[in-house]
Amino acid sequence: MERGESLQDQLRCPVCLDVFTEPLMLLCGHSYCRCCVRSMTMDLLGQLTCPMCRCAVDGDSPRPNVSLARIIEALQEVSVSGGEKVMSCPQHHNPLSLYCEDERTVICGLCGSIGAHRGHKITPVSSVYSRMKEDISCLMTDFQHQKRKLEDQICKMAYNKSRITNESDVLKWVVRKEFGELRRWLEEEEAGFIQEVETSAAVLISSLQNQTDQLNQNQNQLQDAQKILQDLSNEGHLDFITKYGSIAPRFRELQQLQQKEERRFSSVNFITGFNHNDIKLTVWKRLHRKILPAPEQLKLDPQTAHPMLELHLGDTVVSCGALLRRLPDNPERFSISYCVLATRGFSSGKHYWEVEVGTKPKWRLGLIKGTTNRKVKLGKSPESGVWMIGLKDGVYEAFLSPRVVLPLVCPPRRLGLFLDYENRRLTFFNSDSPDELGFIYSFSLELQGKVFPLLDVCWHYRGDNKHPLVLPQPGRDHLPPHPAPDPQPGRDHLPPHPAPDPQPGRDHLPPHPAPDTSHM
Repeated sequence: MERGESLQDQLRCPVCLDVFTEPLMLLCGHSYCRCCVRSMTMDLLGQLTCPMCRCAVDGDSPRPNVSLARIIEALQEVSVSGGEKVMSCPQHHNPLSLYCEDERTVICGLCGSIGAHRGHKITPVSSVYSRMKEDISCLMTDFQHQKRKLEDQICKMAYNKSRITNESDVLKWVVRKEFGELRRWLEEEEAGFIQEVETSAAVLISSLQNQTDQLNQNQNQLQDAQKILQDLSNEGHLDFITKYGSIAPRFRELQQLQQKEERRFSSVNFITGFNHNDIKLTVWKRLHRKILPAPEQLKLDPQTAHPMLELHLGDTVVSCGALLRRLPDNPERFSISYCVLATRGFSSGKHYWEVEVGTKPKWRLGLIKGTTNRKVKLGKSPESGVWMIGLKDGVYEAFLSPRVVLPLVCPPRRLGLFLDYENRRLTFFNSDSPDELGFIYSFSLELQGKVFPLLDVCWHYRGDNKHPLVLPQPGRDHLPPHPAPDPQPGRDHLPPHPAPDPQPGRDHLPPHPAPDTSHM
């Protein structure tokens, strides 16, 4: 405390004896208050006489003593905060009231004016404190903001954990349900195969039992005949000869009958209505039929039908008429090709629909982009926005560049089309059988926007191709399967299993040289 008072005495103005107020330093080096300098009398030459050293100095150019002013300010702030313990300079034993910006340390007033920090950038501790306090406040605000963000993220993580847990529970339930349904289907298929085996076995076993009973009866007859013949052989000569005439012919007839029975009883082979090597393939194809979506009930759009086409049965049957009708030439209508679209288009999801072609000798089916020009001849290729297969002159083809011949063993009378929009795939099936689907062909698609099912009836050729194309509806009779020759008599024939695509992203089946069908 005494050192503080000694420092204040040294900081008093020699004129007014108060602590310096706005100190000015004369050229001689002594400092005085601004008001005290102004009260001094200048001579005619504008010179002042220093009260301390009596030197004459220029009275118009006294400079502010900035260092002294900062020391006084710092000392006053330290005096105001008297409740805080004041740390003193170990060299000058004065309060540490200043901050050296150059060396980043607190100093006393003498350190800044005459000590080692003379000429350095010096700031009062209060200003540095305020600045650092503001920095800390900004850091705390930033940390608080970061903390809130972390809390939000933690809440989101907790929500996501709960959501994923719930979704996983639902998905597990769906998986169990789907596999339960698959197991049920497999059990039904297994029961069907077992029942067929048991039925076939029961029929054969019953037949074998009847044959066994007949053989036992024949055996008893032979034993009786053998006993009679043995007794006859023991008779005397006269009795033997007498009885031989009545016994021998009867036993010869029995012998001939037994020989006939031996020829009638042949070996029996156990044959079922299926080949055990094809069980997996048969079940797979039946499950494939069940796994696909139920056929969608589509209708044809009269606004798109070529003027030669006629629609019947609630726009579900289309055929080529004999006369060109006068219809509005709207943009949706086909003007050149004998085509019609379904009323529904697809821009997402999985869709399955069926078309009956019957015994129609020429037709084309598939998918078309909604933006394809319908006022010109239909381009029959994926590059034109059309994916379809067709029949002409007994040859089935997939329309690509070049066309691909489809080696179908069993000509289909009903076709199924399966569109997987997200996976960009259109697959054709033979759907004649209500239980199985036979793979025909699969296109890889380049899709953007809506696509529509396409039916091309083709020209009727003076009645040779008058058969209609039909969109099956619930309750309508299914067309009977077209008979196909059995390639291996005595063995169930199964259509070939669809082979995996050797090069993903390309259409199935290697291209075959297609016949010249430029007139199609």
